[in-house]
Amino acid sequence: QVQLQESGGGLVRPGGSLKLSCTVSPRTISTTTMAWYRQTPGSQRELVARTADWGTDYADSVNGRFAIAIDKGKNMLFLQMDSLKPEDTAVYYCYGKFFGNDIWGEGTLVTIAS
Repeated sequence: QVQLQESGGGLVRPGGSLKLSCTVSPRTISTTTMAWYRQTPGSQRELVARTADWGTDYADSVNGRFAIAIDKGKNMLFLQMDSLKPEDTAVYYCYGKFFGNDIWGEGTLVTIAS
């Protein structure tokens, strides 16, 4: 069974940076479609950034500030977040499509506050 595990969340001041990681296990499993989503209480989960065979795309709210990257050799997904804003506060989820199935991590909390 494929599992995703996020790490790297925490408390950061506005304007700061944070890098999230997502580990795929087992590491012999690979996919070409992975993404980061986020969710705040009372809101729907929203797409933050996605990487696939055709390239990458970002939510308008993070475009130019966040960067998604995949390390296929290590089976890891990353999200570099710069110029963070209080409105970026959310639980961030790693997502991957494996053998046609949608797999989600448990999430990591990112809090932007002074």
